[in-house]
Amino acid sequence: MPQTTVTLLLNQQQLELMDRAIAQGAAADRIAMVRRALAERELPAPPRPAAPAPELQGLATQRALLAEHVIEPGTGKALEVLKGQLLRIEQVEGGQCADFNCFNMHDYKEAMHTGRTRTVHGLLPTTGHFLWSAPPRERAMMYILEDTARCNDVLFPRCSAYLYESSYGMPVHTNCHDIQAEAQREYGLTPDDVHDSFNLFMSTEVREGRGQITRQTTVAGDHVDLLALMDVLAVPNVCGADVMRTSNFSLKPLKAQIWSASERDLASVPPLASYSNQRTPADFRQPNIRTERALRRDPGYQASFTNVPLRISPLELALSEQEHASLLAAGLQRYYGEDLGAALRDVLFSWWETRYLL
Repeated sequence: MPQTTVTLLLNQQQLELMDRAIAQGAAADRIAMVRRALAERELPAPPRPAAPAPELQGLATQRALLAEHVIEPGTGKALEVLKGQLLRIEQVEGGQCADFNCFNMHDYKEAMHTGRTRTVHGLLPTTGHFLWSAPPRERAMMYILEDTARCNDVLFPRCSAYLYESSYGMPVHTNCHDIQAEAQREYGLTPDDVHDSFNLFMSTEVREGRGQITRQTTVAGDHVDLLALMDVLAVPNVCGADVMRTSNFSLKPLKAQIWSASERDLASVPPLASYSNQRTPADFRQPNIRTERALRRDPGYQASFTNVPLRISPLELALSEQEHASLLAAGLQRYYGEDLGAALRDVLFSWWETRYLL
């Protein structure tokens, strides 16, 4: 039976991933793992067992109201929400978007990151999802305990003064960036410290590759409950967009309440693993925050990148006629041309994703 010899070019990181899968029982060795990936190329991935639900039976449900604030149109409010406390953002009249930022109270450089939240939970985070901080910390900062409206967004950036001047010809207009900056100025933060918002009560969709803002249907009493997993400075604001569909072409107040969480609330949070790469400034090669705005080159700088240089190793195997046909049937020629090794590498790691990616 004719055979086709194919060579995969793999770097040390790819080989490490293969060896980890082999150690978990994926195959006897690297060659066997490649063959398995090719054989199972079209098979559906086995279902992953669902995480066990927390045991909540019999836990106390009482909460205590600690603070309440009505956020008027055009304003925002910086609120200290300690670990184990719950922040509720509630509709007063209905139909109002709220932009939301939060910071670690003890290290303001750790802030909520919509990009990581979007990657983990998708474009519309809701009940059961976390708000994540930016790399290199990448920790869960808050947990969405309840969301009655289920129309939140992490696709669109905050609106700004530039937006209203450039698009609407209005150089002075309520806007989320300036509202956010003014609210957090109470804690010494600057306009540069504002980051993209978690857009609460904002209805969006993607059509023809572009994000679209649609009218929302929230009513008075709709709310989002955010449980603090660390001490945070939470900064909600009433989105200033009154000439868009964002808040149905009007600005209304919102209510913010801080509660002590109940036993049931605290037990509802799924367990989180900790990782060595959830880094703090103590792990940084340059741990100090700059105090000068101008940038100057460090003449003593020596580059130290992770796993560089990458080292390429060949992995050669002979494909049977059937395996060769299966590889061609994968239809990867449009990406790799006649490079069968590159196509087989694609098959291998695509297979790994469906079986092992968390």
